[in-house]
Amino acid sequence: MLSRLPVRAALDLRARSTALPSSTFAARRFRETHPEIPPQSAPAEQPARQSKSQTPRTASQTPTSPTTPNLPSVIETTIPAPKPAVPPTFTEPVTLTESIISLLPRLTTQSPHYITAHIHARPYILTAGDTLRLPFLMPDVHSGDIIRLNRASTLGSRDFTLKGAPYIDERLFECRLRVMGVEAEPLRVKEKTKRRQRHIRRVKSKHKYTILRVMDVKVKTLEELIAEGAQVEK
Repeated sequence: MLSRLPVRAALDLRARSTALPSSTFAARRFRETHPEIPPQSAPAEQPARQSKSQTPRTASQTPTSPTTPNLPSVIETTIPAPKPAVPPTFTEPVTLTESIISLLPRLTTQSPHYITAHIHARPYILTAGDTLRLPFLMPDVHSGDIIRLNRASTLGSRDFTLKGAPYIDERLFECRLRVMGVEAEPLRVKEKTKRRQRHIRRVKSKHKYTILRVMDVKVKTLEELIAEGAQVEK
């Protein structure tokens, strides 16, 4: 018991000696710090006052523009212009024979008229109000477009018929049709096979057709033909 007391005393002395330098070092740092100097506010306030006094003048000189709210951009819709009709070019005027001069007035007065129009070498007997479904999709046409047929082999009414050899001059009549739309057939699937092969190839097809409606079938009168420059055969 007596031998342990000096050891504890020595340890306490060492702990006190190590604690003293930290307190003395903190006190020394506190003494060495410089006193706080307040900032000089007087010279800094003068330019601030000058800037405040000058701001109303600049504001009065330059009026502020009203701020416009950011509105969403409006998409402009443009209606396409109608397609101009391509005028036909002729080298010779229409020649009116004696039979045409005598029978054409009777044909024009007797209505309704029918026409045998040819589209891609296929004849179609049409009259006003008929609906025609072409066996193909006509390119470069849209719903609402008006088409004029200029190739016909016969033009007639109930009692009179005008025949061409092989076609009638297109300046004698007018046949106009309106494009109604496009029609598609049901989907068709065709199976193709070869001999001694188990593979079956299936081909799908779905064709589209253009629908037309006949608007008018008109036969021109003698007065209209002569006004357009027709000549009477002598």
